[in-house]
Amino acid sequence: MFYAFAAILIVAALGVITSRNPVHSALFLVLAFVQSAVLWLLVEAEFLAIALVLVYVGAVMVLFLFVVMMLDINVEELRKGFTRYLPLGVAVALVVVVEIGHVVWFKAQGLRFLTTPQGQPADYSNTKELGRVLYTEHVYAFEIASVILLLAIVAAITLTMRKRPGLKVQDIAKQVAVRREDRVRIVKVESSKDL
Repeated sequence: MFYAFAAILIVAALGVITSRNPVHSALFLVLAFVQSAVLWLLVEAEFLAIALVLVYVGAVMVLFLFVVMMLDINVEELRKGFTRYLPLGVAVALVVVVEIGHVVWFKAQGLRFLTTPQGQPADYSNTKELGRVLYTEHVYAFEIASVILLLAIVAAITLTMRKRPGLKVQDIAKQVAVRREDRVRIVKVESSKDL
């Protein structure tokens, strides 16, 4: 099962970088996230799998698709600079392949830097352990990450609130200072008489 899901993950990752349409790339990225979540389930990390699906697929990808649709990206303009960054991309890909090759070679030689993981008892909760570690040992990193995410939200709102022609904005001071005489005009209409 691992090899099947890993193969789908690789195909989805290739689809992300080779697709010409940004929306198709985003959908391939959703497939890659789902496959990664399945791999987390295979190693019995259920909380991380659900968090990956909820946070990345449910929130980040929706936001990404919204931004792609809103910005009206010129795809042809982006394709012109593709060859300029190709050598850097190939160099990074080669470094990753060499690192993975070293890991596979060390494992084949029987060299292990860490001890073999032991099985956990039936009542073990990886969610509880993750929460304990996150809110005790790594609480400062967790708080810094939350502040960075808050700044990202504020930046996204600032980018979308630019001045556009025909944009209607609220003037709260004018709304509070309004008087009845400015809004309502009472007109006396004479009644019609039936003949």
